[in-house]
Amino acid sequence: MSLITEIAAAASPRALAHFEAMLEFETDCWDVNDAISSGTQDFVLFDVRSAEKFAQGHVPGAVHLPRGKMIASKLAKYSADTLFVTYCAGPHCNGAARAAIVLARQGRPVKTMPGGITGWIDEGFALDGTDIFQAVLA
Repeated sequence: MSLITEIAAAASPRALAHFEAMLEFETDCWDVNDAISSGTQDFVLFDVRSAEKFAQGHVPGAVHLPRGKMIASKLAKYSADTLFVTYCAGPHCNGAARAAIVLARQGRPVKTMPGGITGWIDEGFALDGTDIFQAVLA
């Protein structure tokens, strides 16, 4: 018996509920890129990193809004049902989750993009504001 099978897999209905629930909270770089590239973007993408990091390169179309500035007056221009997707540096950074908490506390629909800039670059997607190789070196 391996460590994999030492604990039995969840029954299919539980597994389905778990994996569907995961996607209620997060999306990935590939799906965000697909929505942007196909013109079907139906969410607002927030880059929550510092202004300096945003200027070094960001996901095309992302809005720079650090979590400390996510106040009602800044969000007022978006309808109450606008879905926000937050991202930061990558899976090693919890800034996207912290920003999602701020938005959720304000009653806003929100998901995170856990891969962040690192995941975006790993997928080979272009950044606005810089050459992809400069972003990797930054």
